Amino acid sequence: MFGYFSILAAIPGFFLSSWFLMLLWGVFAPDLGWPTISYVTAMLINITLWLAVAPLAAAGKRVKRN
Repeated sequence: MFGYFSILAAIPGFFLSSWFLMLLWGVFAPDLGWPTISYVTAMLINITLWLAVAPLAAAGKRVKRN
């Protein structure tokens, strides 16, 4: 039951982290000569990072520590 609520709690975090990614990219991109990105592109980058990091975080959580 708590897993379902955890997923619901992650939804606002996804949108906020996408927004922060877009804002921070806009700050650093001109200095590096890169184009700025839209919110939709920031969402795509963010979901890609989340899908790559989530299995690593789950595997790290399963490791038993002494």
